Amino acid sequence: EGISFLILLFIAMPLKYLFNSPSAVKIIGGLHGALFVAFMCLGAAVMVVYRKNVVWLVKAFIASVIPFGTFMMEKQWRKEEQQTKNVQ
Repeated sequence: EGISFLILLFIAMPLKYLFNSPSAVKIIGGLHGALFVAFMCLGAAVMVVYRKNVVWLVKAFIASVIPFGTFMMEKQWRKEEQQTKNVQ
């Protein structure tokens, strides 16, 4: 999802507005939309299975609409996972 967002922002959008090529936005935009919906659905499933609170899902949503946000959030999630493993 994060990679598709960056491709949309930094490749497809410039192609559309600088080179009058809207097809890139249609293709990448549709793919990104599908990945975004999948990301949020999987986030909701993770929230339920791992008993995360709603704030966790809101953070995931916010991270998904900020460029590079999903990568920063993934780093945080990996850190939390390591802490959980160390406690067990």
